[in-house]
Amino acid sequence: MTDTVFTAAAALADVPPGTKKLVMVNGVDVLLCNSNDRVFAVENLCSHAEEKLDCGRMRAGWIACPVHGARFDLATGEAMNPPATQPIQTFAVRITGDTIEVAV
Repeated sequence: MTDTVFTAAAALADVPPGTKKLVMVNGVDVLLCNSNDRVFAVENLCSHAEEKLDCGRMRAGWIACPVHGARFDLATGEAMNPPATQPIQTFAVRITGDTIEVAV
């Protein structure tokens, strides 16, 4: 069993409530999303169209693919509506001081 390793991804101030920020963590494009008083981290890739999610609309705990409108739950990655049926990758997040850390 291995311990979870967190990597500093961004300053908390760089992702204010209602915004998102694209960062690279250990070679992975990670989208940090501050929604519903929580910071989430998801892979920046739609499971249906393989399009980038960073230009998608984010609301109340979900993010939408900008191409076909498929929505994904930010906490679980689950697809919420067609055309997506597969989840997106999510990553564990922790806040240490004023730093957002992600386990990738």
